Amino acid sequence: MPLVRISLRRGKSPAHLTAIRNGVYKGMREAFNVPENDRFILVTQHDAEEFDYDPTYLGIARGDDLVIVQITCNSGRTIDQKQALYRGIAENLSADPGVRSEDVFINLVEVTKENWSFGNGVAQYA
Repeated sequence: MPLVRISLRRGKSPAHLTAIRNGVYKGMREAFNVPENDRFILVTQHDAEEFDYDPTYLGIARGDDLVIVQITCNSGRTIDQKQALYRGIAENLSADPGVRSEDVFINLVEVTKENWSFGNGVAQYA
């Protein structure tokens, strides 16, 4: 059910991108109980002039290895589950491929279940 969009600077290896996708998916499986095979992840790489961020907003020292993760999912998770998700993803990406936790930016977008169609023009969760 989640749809994940990952944005980062261009130039990372295929193995690096795979590790990021796997780390985000693992975090969702653990914190949000996302079912196995419920995996829809898009990665977009940007040239430097297309990737703008503040390097010190809220006192967090970000660098050019910033990874922006936006997850659209069903609403209804608790704050504890959300915090576990953020922490889990940051830990996973730190472990592999080595992204500093300061460079993991996560945005959660919650929608109601009828806002999904997984194919065939049907709202499977409605």
